[in-house]
Amino acid sequence: QVQLVESGGGLVQPGGSLRLSCAASGRFFSLVRMAWYRQAPGNQSELVASIANAGNTVYADSVKGRFAISSDFAKHTVTLQMNSLNSEDTAIYYCYFWGRLAWNSGHNAYWGQGTQVTVSS
Repeated sequence: QVQLVESGGGLVQPGGSLRLSCAASGRFFSLVRMAWYRQAPGNQSELVASIANAGNTVYADSVKGRFAISSDFAKHTVTLQMNSLNSEDTAIYYCYFWGRLAWNSGHNAYWGQGTQVTVSS
């Protein structure tokens, strides 16, 4: 089984930056998409940014121009550079992979354990 391990969360002041990283513990036969989601207290989970193996990226309107997603599909890693953070970015951030583990298996979603990002002075 593959696990996703996240790192890089923490406490940052408004206007500051953080970089989140996520790596898979095992091998995927193929990866189609990697993404970051977040969930703030009392809110539903929302897509922050995603990247496809073809390079296409999607960003939530609220983070456009401030966040940047990058990836290495061969190494099964994805990062999220977060700049100009504000209090509304406070949430638990989860990485997400969509892929399959073997040539004869179906595609499945895989989630990291979550990392807390808190923006506060």
